[in-house]
Amino acid sequence: MDKINYPLLYFQLEEEAVLGILVGTELEAMDASLRSLKSTLLDHLQKQYKKYDDYPLMDILEPRLRMIEVPIRPSYRERTGSYPLSSTLPISVPVVYGETEQGYFECFLPLFGESFYYYDHRQFDALVRHAIVSLLNHYSPEKVYRLKMLPSPKLDILSLKVNYDREFYWSGIEYKREFKVLNRLAEKVPQKKNIRRNMSALPEAAWELEDKVLEVAGKLISTRSNVLAIGRPGTGKSAVLRQAIKKITSRSRKQGLDYSFWRILPQRITASSKYLGEWEELCELMVEELNVTNGILWVEDVVRLLQIGGEGPEDSVAAFLMSFLQQGKLQMMGEATPQELESMRRLLPGFTEAFQAVMIEELEEKKVVSILEQFADYSEKNLRMPITREALQLSYRLLLRYYPYESFPGKGIKFLGQCVSEGQLRQAEKVNKKAVFENFIRQTGLPELFLRDDLLLDIEELQSYFNRKIIGQPAAVSKLCSLVKIYKAGLNNPHKPINTLLFAGPTGVGKTASAKALADYFFGKGQRKSPLVRIDMSEFQYPWQITRLIGAGREPGQLVKEIRERPFSVLLLDEVEKADPSIFDALLGLMDEGVLVDAYGRETNFRNTIVIMTSNLGASGRKSIGFGQKDDDDAVYLSAVARHFRPEFVNRLDGVVVFGSLGQNDIRAITRKELEELKQREGFTKRRIDINFSENTVNHIAHNGFDARYGARPLQRAIEQSLVTPIANWMLKHPEVENCRLWVDYQGGVVIEQKAPE
Repeated sequence: MDKINYPLLYFQLEEEAVLGILVGTELEAMDASLRSLKSTLLDHLQKQYKKYDDYPLMDILEPRLRMIEVPIRPSYRERTGSYPLSSTLPISVPVVYGETEQGYFECFLPLFGESFYYYDHRQFDALVRHAIVSLLNHYSPEKVYRLKMLPSPKLDILSLKVNYDREFYWSGIEYKREFKVLNRLAEKVPQKKNIRRNMSALPEAAWELEDKVLEVAGKLISTRSNVLAIGRPGTGKSAVLRQAIKKITSRSRKQGLDYSFWRILPQRITASSKYLGEWEELCELMVEELNVTNGILWVEDVVRLLQIGGEGPEDSVAAFLMSFLQQGKLQMMGEATPQELESMRRLLPGFTEAFQAVMIEELEEKKVVSILEQFADYSEKNLRMPITREALQLSYRLLLRYYPYESFPGKGIKFLGQCVSEGQLRQAEKVNKKAVFENFIRQTGLPELFLRDDLLLDIEELQSYFNRKIIGQPAAVSKLCSLVKIYKAGLNNPHKPINTLLFAGPTGVGKTASAKALADYFFGKGQRKSPLVRIDMSEFQYPWQITRLIGAGREPGQLVKEIRERPFSVLLLDEVEKADPSIFDALLGLMDEGVLVDAYGRETNFRNTIVIMTSNLGASGRKSIGFGQKDDDDAVYLSAVARHFRPEFVNRLDGVVVFGSLGQNDIRAITRKELEELKQREGFTKRRIDINFSENTVNHIAHNGFDARYGARPLQRAIEQSLVTPIANWMLKHPEVENCRLWVDYQGGVVIEQKAPE
């Protein structure tokens, strides 16, 4: 008899709780002591060996344990984008490695169930760190935190006596059939409890939806139907399907039945197919393997099946699988929104007819509150992070108002889960109202003023803010202040964009600057990306270019991608009059209902967006003006707008703001504002140089930076050429100058004088 030595990685969780991972196998166990743990694992190995003549292969001669620490910056991943935490987190990961009989080396990452070979021990550090970082980059902050909370492990050896002369199969601990296609494209569900726990700290529960779980389970097993869970985002479709799978799996074990469930992303079917007919062959093999294992396929994002495989729905993967569904050779389950269901019925009727729909409506307020309270109990008992009742109530109120395009309970569980995860990483004692406000501000960029009813709007401060940012345009300032007041009072229409405005007027008078000021005021408090989404509409002058703006088929367009990534933003459609008229028709739904729906029923929501369009219509029809003159004839611009756009488009605007020409004092004020911003550039701040400009300098820049045709647009160029260049040359000639004050004057040329700091 010979011995196979298996490395045993174990964690002392509590006084009488030891968790063990048998390295190189799928075995994990927990027992009261290391001795009893080893006995349990050895008994299982011996039974499997006796039953199947099989044991796991282990080549390492002298296994060693090493803790590898890597810095990780966990991220929340959503459909709208990826949101990394503000700081990195050091994570220590156990690694078991050693030399094999064949002379190369093998390394195991037991917490991830991964391993790799290497041939030079000097490669160890680089390879293992790369592998750990790659794996952790796909982990949510909750999973990273759970790894960090594990105690330091130890390594032991478990020896199994075997007879090398006996014949056996090399197939792992449990004798099971290899499913090449399913194992490659899909994952078996439900996963093991420890794997699910590491993937997410959130509970896998379908609270208040038990009747829907029973309905799905009944249709899948009693009538062997294909099932689609239909509901708005956040209603609990995934939770219902997941709980139905767990219920069926548990029942089938007790009754001696053998159902298996496999979850798949549609795009994986075609991702690796390079040749004509290859993905079709994969689908046929997948169906065969599902029949062998009595398997049910859980397709995430079912509508995606209509978009991949061919040029259109009629030759897509969905069309190919339709015959298998109709003949009963394939059983499938999935989820979709009502809009996606309607689009599938329209594009490929036979496909949707093969399914039975289970409608999951949004729950009433009483049940939603009950679910949030159950989640709070779960968080306190299992995650050791209490959530105060005030935090629950505040979360419900904020999500109800500011996330109208998602449904409860999903959006509540997701948001509170993020608050809990953030609290764990920051080692907070509980999730309170302050934590809720901080997380909400970080996600949306909305200032606390809008979120808290007890904070009153300071009208004078509001007026002062926009007067500082927008010079010489009292009508624009008044309109933006009015917009803020309506939003603060909660009187904006929740089923449309926050506001839709058209800024009309000559170029270079502050239309874009006004949009930037509004974006910073509304959404500039927490988001890492700019809250201003700017799209140049002059790039969409032909009808066929609408697909590049909105999208068609598989790929979303520029507008859709930007708003999905930043739903809380100001959308600036620059020079909108230059776009093809067909594009205005596409924008009608956006302006009227706050949503864009593509051909496949996928929604993009604009209800937390301020839409601003700029136009120069009417500029050529106004009177010729020079420096310092005012053009108060708004009717010229309003008339031009009415002539160019269709009435139904103009009627959907919340307002047209006409920007007048800039006067002499306005140009000087803008010049002073730009010069103040110039003082904050890195070259000055790094050398602690305070720079001051004379009145002659201001007048010179104001004169050179104004053009009767282009307004203040040339101002930046004048500052760069007339001031920045000479100052840069002077500073390069005087590298020793720092911690001083520079006086810049203009006397037929730039004069720079150094003075001691005040």
